[in-house]
Parts: sequence; C-alpha cells; structure tokens
Amino acid sequence: MHVNQDVNRKFIMNACVSVVCYKSKTLSNGENPLMLQVSKGGKRKYQSLGISINPKYWDFTRNKPKPNCPNKEYIQKIILDKQRELQQRMLELNSEQKEYTTTTLLNNENTKFELKTVSMFYKELIEQYTREDKCGNRLIYKGSFNSLKVFTNGKLDIPFNEIDIAWLNKYEKWLRSKGNRETTISLLFRTLRSAYNKAIKAKCARKSDYPFDDYKINKFDTTTQKRAIAKTDVLKFTTEVQPIGKQQYMELSKDIFVFSYLCGGINFTDIANLTNENIQNGRLHYIRQKTKKPIKIGIPQEAMQIIEKYSKESKGYLFPILDSKIHKTALQKQNRIHKILGKVNKNLKLLAAQLGVEANLTTYVARHSFASVLKKSGVNIALISEALGHSDLATTQIYLDSFDNEQVDEAMRNLL
Repeated sequence: MHVNQDVNRKFIMNACVSVVCYKSKTLSNGENPLMLQVSKGGKRKYQSLGISINPKYWDFTRNKPKPNCPNKEYIQKIILDKQRELQQRMLELNSEQKEYTTTTLLNNENTKFELKTVSMFYKELIEQYTREDKCGNRLIYKGSFNSLKVFTNGKLDIPFNEIDIAWLNKYEKWLRSKGNRETTISLLFRTLRSAYNKAIKAKCARKSDYPFDDYKINKFDTTTQKRAIAKTDVLKFTTEVQPIGKQQYMELSKDIFVFSYLCGGINFTDIANLTNENIQNGRLHYIRQKTKKPIKIGIPQEAMQIIEKYSKESKGYLFPILDSKIHKTALQKQNRIHKILGKVNKNLKLLAAQLGVEANLTTYVARHSFASVLKKSGVNIALISEALGHSDLATTQIYLDSFDNEQVDEAMRNLL
C-alpha cells in the first residue's frame, strides 16, 4: 500500500489521525482519492473523504494540498471538518468512559443528524459536481432541481420527510399535465430518489421517512420509439443539400450526421472532443464519454474526407465545435456542446424535410441507423455492441474481447 504517512498528523485521545493521498488507486478521472487514516493501538483504518486530487497538486511531504491546487480551500475545509468531527466523537466517548477502536470510531452510527431542506441539499450537490467537473451529473441534478422548484412554486425549503407518497403522486400528476414523456418522468423521479438516498447517507434525511420503498419508479414505461432510418434515407445525406435561409451550421450538421453513421455511431459529445491524437494508423481511437469504454474503429474514406474538409477551420479539435483557447473547463465545454447540439438537431430536421426523410431527425438517429443497417445486413449483434461501445448489454459483453479489428471493419463495409 503506497501511501505517505509521515507528517501533518493530529494526535487525538490516543489515536493518530492523518489524511493521505492514496496512490495505489487511480480513479477514472486520473486522480487519486484522499483517505482519512486513523491509527490506534497498533491498528490502522482508512476511510474515503469522498474527494480526489490530481497527485501533482498534493504535497506528499506535508500531506496537504499544494498552494497551486485549484480546489485547495475546498479540500482543506473537508479535511478540517472531518478532523473536528472525529475529535468531537472521541471527546464524547472519553467523557462517557467508553472504549473504542479505529473501526467503531469511523462508524457513522453515532453521527448526529444535520437535517437539511431539499433546496439546500440540492444546491450543495450541484455545487459539488461543479467543483469536481462532473458536468453530466451537474446537468441532471440541476434539471431535477429546476423541475421541483417550478412544481412547488419556488417553495422548496422543505425537509425531505415532506416528500411522501401523496407528494410524489401529485408531482407525477403535475409532470403528466405538462406533457412530459414517460422517459422524462422516469429520469426526474430516479434523480429525486438518488438525491434522497444521498441525503440519507449524509445524515441530512432519515431512512424511516424514505417513500421510494412503496412508490415504485419501475412502473414508468421507458421504452423508446425506434429512431433508426433506412439505409436509402441515410444515403440522401451524402448528396449536396440546398442552402436553407440563414441557418448556421447547416453543412456541418449534415456532415456530423454522416460521420457519426460511418464511424460506429459515435455520439455528438464524443465527436466534439475528437482531436488529431484520436487518429492512429488510420483508425479512430477514443474513450466514450458516457461509459468510459475505449473504442477503436476504422475510418472509412468518406469519413476521412469530412475530417479533412474542416481541418483548416478547426481550433484544436477535428470539428469546429469547441475552441481549445476558449473552452477550457469541463463546464465551458459542456455548455458549448449543448448549445451547438441544439442548433445541429434543428438543422437536421430542416434537412430531413428537404430530402424527404420522414423522421424526427437528431444526431442520435445516426447512431441507431448505424446499428440497424448492420443488423439488417446480418452482422452479429455482439459486433454491433462493440462498435457502439455499450457497457450495459450484459448478454453481449462476454463476446466483446474476442473480436479483432478486421471483423469490425468487414462488418462496417455494409454501411454504404
């Protein structure tokens, strides 16, 4: 176990408490978790602080964030709060003349509740995800928070125990009255349930008040309509299109749709983040943002022509969506991608009408169409799953590692 354990410890009531950067474990974001280390009577116990840090910002000699650490104040506050909490717990145990071990000390059974309102907890959660650059989570919980605020007319300063079955039924009825689809309602309820669970874990709500054991979310129909279009319709997008008014990004919208279709159904966020480094030996190598699964797929000639078309106007990326000099933080990138995606999807609907394609066209239709065309061509579904980068299709996962590049490339020759 490679952790630094030498300096900056606090000796509290016969126990030694320190915070260490856990170098033996690297998270998916490339950072190492910060762990609370408690030693007493020759026994040592670790507990995650729930935060991580890039090791280049951690002073392994003093066991604290370096002065140039971006979230230094936030990290120091978390460390101090946890140390104070343990100090208070040990004072209480000593005053009651109770013996304790590192395990019982770190158990949360005796932790006092700090009940928070739904509004307060949501705001803290959103702020946390913003600090941690977890933009996807931030967007989901912000959407849920906004929905709840509108439903309650801005009166969300309520304790979690007010969210009971009757409250949830009213919320569901209100969402339906606003014309929300089942998939949207399901997402909003799953996010609310997740927030409630997080509040219970953080001792900000009580498990005894939890309403989701009786209010079942799986009742919502989350099956989606087919979004694929036929190969003949896809081919229409490879032809020249007539200009439509002053619509911005019209040509780019068409090209992104075709590029996604030709390159394994790659989604818009992944396309936006592609750079020259993602092209290796004529193949596209990238990590899918949603599932963190590595994708390696051939680049057809037609797709390479699209890349070359934008090579001069792109600024640090393959496509002129992000600008490396402007969009630096994860939040800036997400906001830009969200903005351009809205324009691209609007343009695709206009293009569909012009080309006589009867479908509610979005960039995701290219992804579904890629899979549909290959399936109709007789391609093994496990091959399609690998190309799409799915990580949640348990029935096909066992086959994924057995396919080589040639098999996937051969399958993709059915696209045009």
